[in-house]
Amino acid sequence: MVVEGARVFKTWAPKLYAYCSSQFDRLLSSDSSLVQLFDNSVLASTAFNFGPRTVCLPHIDFGNLPFLWCWIWSLGLYSWKKGGHLILWDLEIVVEFPPGSLAAIPSGVCRHGNTRIWKTETRYSFTQYTLGGNFRWVDHGFQSEEAYKASLSAAEAREEKLRKKHRWEMGLSLFSTLDELGLQ
Repeated sequence: MVVEGARVFKTWAPKLYAYCSSQFDRLLSSDSSLVQLFDNSVLASTAFNFGPRTVCLPHIDFGNLPFLWCWIWSLGLYSWKKGGHLILWDLEIVVEFPPGSLAAIPSGVCRHGNTRIWKTETRYSFTQYTLGGNFRWVDHGFQSEEAYKASLSAAEAREEKLRKKHRWEMGLSLFSTLDELGLQ
C-alpha cells in the first residue's frame, strides 16, 4: 500500500512530493533518534483505524500542514455502494469508496468523514500524513517557534510575518497543473 501511495504522490504532485521529501530528509538527519516509519514514504505519521466499523465524523485535521495531502486507504469487507463513502463536506461531495481505495485530500483544510456500514460488515482505514509542526521545526532551524521568534531581529521578525502571511501561496505553488504533468 505505502509503495503505491508513494508512486501516486510522486506522479501526481511531484513538486509537493519533492518539498515533503526535502523537509523530511532534513528532519531525519537532524536527530539520529528519529525513525522513518516506511522506507518509501516522505510522510512522518501514520494512523491505523481497526474498526471493526471505522467511521470518522466530520472533522478537519487542524494540526496537519494545510496544503499537504493526507493519504487515506479504505480496507475491509463492506457493501461500498451502500456505505463507507468518503464525504468532503465543504465541497458537498460524496464519493463511493470501495475497500482498497486510496484518496489524497488536504485534510488540514478540508472537512471530511465517512458514512456508516452495516453491523455485519468491517471497515478499517490506514492514513498517512505529516503535522505542520514538523515543517515549522525544520524551517525554524530545529527549534520551537517561540525560540525562533526570540532569536529574530526586528527586521527579521517583519520578514517572517510577511513570509507567514504568504505561505499559502507557496503551498499552492506546489500543486501541479495538468500542463505541468504533460496531460494537456
